[in-house]
Amino acid sequence: MLPITGYADRWSVKPGETIHFMVSVQGGADYTARIARIHCGDPNPAGPGYREMLMPSTIEGTHAGMDQPIRRGSYVDIPAVDLGHGGRKVGLAATVWPTLPEKPGVVLAWQGGGVRLALGLGPEGAFCEVDGTRVSTGLPLTGRAWHDIAMVLDPESRTVTLCQQPRKPRLDRSEAATATGTFPALPMGLGSAAIGTDLPAGRHFNGKIERPRLSAGLDAAALLAAQAAGAALPESGLLAEWDFAIGITGDHVADIGPGRWHGRCINLPTRAMTGSRWTAAVQRWTEAPEQWAAIHFHEDDMGDAGWQPSLSLTIPADWQSGVYALHLEGAGWRDNIPFYIRAAQPGLRAKVAFLAPTFTYTIYGNFARPGRQAQLRDRAITWGALQQSPDGHPEYGLSTYNWHTDGSGVAYASMRRPMIDKRVNHIQTMDPSPGGSGTYWITADSYIIDMLDREGIDYEVVTDHDLHAEGAAALAPYSVVLTGQHPEYHSEQTLDGVAHYIAGGGRFLYLGGNGFYWKVMPHADGPWALEIRRAEGGIRLWAAEPGESYHAFDGSYGGLWRRLGRPPQSIVGIGFSTQGDYTGHPYHFAPGILDPRVAFLREGIDARPGQEFGERGLMGGGAAGHELDRADVRLGTPHHALIVATAIVTEPSYALVNEERYDHTIWPRQHDEVMRSDITFFEAPKGGAVLSFGSMNYIGALPINDYTTPAARLVLNAVRRFMDPAPFPGFG
Repeated sequence: MLPITGYADRWSVKPGETIHFMVSVQGGADYTARIARIHCGDPNPAGPGYREMLMPSTIEGTHAGMDQPIRRGSYVDIPAVDLGHGGRKVGLAATVWPTLPEKPGVVLAWQGGGVRLALGLGPEGAFCEVDGTRVSTGLPLTGRAWHDIAMVLDPESRTVTLCQQPRKPRLDRSEAATATGTFPALPMGLGSAAIGTDLPAGRHFNGKIERPRLSAGLDAAALLAAQAAGAALPESGLLAEWDFAIGITGDHVADIGPGRWHGRCINLPTRAMTGSRWTAAVQRWTEAPEQWAAIHFHEDDMGDAGWQPSLSLTIPADWQSGVYALHLEGAGWRDNIPFYIRAAQPGLRAKVAFLAPTFTYTIYGNFARPGRQAQLRDRAITWGALQQSPDGHPEYGLSTYNWHTDGSGVAYASMRRPMIDKRVNHIQTMDPSPGGSGTYWITADSYIIDMLDREGIDYEVVTDHDLHAEGAAALAPYSVVLTGQHPEYHSEQTLDGVAHYIAGGGRFLYLGGNGFYWKVMPHADGPWALEIRRAEGGIRLWAAEPGESYHAFDGSYGGLWRRLGRPPQSIVGIGFSTQGDYTGHPYHFAPGILDPRVAFLREGIDARPGQEFGERGLMGGGAAGHELDRADVRLGTPHHALIVATAIVTEPSYALVNEERYDHTIWPRQHDEVMRSDITFFEAPKGGAVLSFGSMNYIGALPINDYTTPAARLVLNAVRRFMDPAPFPGFG
């Protein structure tokens, strides 16, 4: 683990409200804390320079540290299960779909009265353990296939019988097997249980588990036969049966047995997974939940770290809205935890709002890229930046852009853990351009607030989490709303919030690329955790398996908003079409720049059709790059929208995104018609307007020459005109 790190209990807080910070320090050493308001988070000395302002607070100073553990791996915790009196056979059974059958993992465990039972799977096939006595079948089971396993203890003979049987026999060898052994102690009475891990937690199972249950009085053959047939056990023979088809939207796990020994999911195992009874005739789990009665467990799942609060800060009334960070130093290391302060009375002091894409930050949290920490280390030391990278610290869990150790995609993202790459004064990538910063996410987005600060334009901050909770009302007090570099992930509520704000007369500046792209679903208890189902199309590192395209959290279909009938063009005029390496390229003004409707954009700029701008930048070396958006009337770009500038990128690394291709070819016109970035403007209802830039690298061009280039002027001209209450003319 990092010597010192932590996380906050929320992304945003208002004056008078309290934010809690969970901090862990190696060895429980003392540490120092301070709060700063962030003006620019880029550590690159060739850029605008890292800038912050110390904010004296009640938590500034030295504190006693706590060494708080990280415990990865998902399972179901069952606090109490009664096996009843002794003298009768006790059985454990489950249906399993192992994804790492070569690695030992416990499927179902129980302990009580000094006795521990475990039924699991490993390279020797099914195994069982009774107080240190281990029996295995010795016959490995096929991965990613359904099998039934069972163990039964006979108190009369003091023998344990272990069985395994595939649901679909292999053609090359038999996988059915039985083994027996003796055991020294008899389990009985009240104890605790776990599904997907041992007791205490460890040896996590990787794969799906369906219908785990405990039986009484049945022999092994009868228990295995009932498990394989999906048959109910005799009432007198059922101690517990956990039905994963119940409560799919949450963490509760229901026991339908007589004792009602319910449990709770720990560390967000993936629910709404196809089970052994899935027929493929139905695709949505809400229509036949019994066919999705499986949970996929992973040894590297990470949900709520459960750390104790270390510091609590009630925000002073005079602190302005903005980007802040808790700086931590201790145990020879340092870290920071960014958070946002909202205005106590939104819109009273400032009419400009920055919409922080905290859903996207969370989804990308701890994006581990092999070798990245070693690659960035020397530059980070030279620049005085934070040195950590997720590939060097997998203990904090992964992002939804990573795979689990069993090769399945990560579907859940949590903010209740350190997200060590969502920091200021931090580098995310090795920029290939001379003098480039390699910024992304929070650090890159700080260029926007730095520009507003330097220009004397008052602003306030709203986050995606606020927008999800409050809808368009969170944006309504503001004349102008600006996005960050990459507002990619949205819930239905955040998408509606932006759309309704624009429809209500708001002025909106989309300053990113690949925005409004994927749908996410927040956890039933709130957006501390987000779910993504990568269904159909889209640029993605993994795809949802057949039958698993609907969110567990609410049963709605996942995937691209474009596939769900709400393409980005219908909201901000442009949408994702092209992706390439982290390289930047210039724009050229289009004929639309001369239209009288955008005269305000031309102020102080030599804006002639064909004129180049944005040829320099701190992200990839230019304004157009990495991920590009374009206009398309067929996808919802308003007919009256003006294209004021375009960048056509022909570098070999750039290609059409999946949803823009119909076969393996790219016809020549697509280079000009699709593989491009458009800067578009259109008037919206009730005097509103939208200006969209369509490139992830664009904001990296803003700081060049202290925010005085045409790339920055376009944004500043738009902000100032959008602040002017004079309505834009209406267009239908």
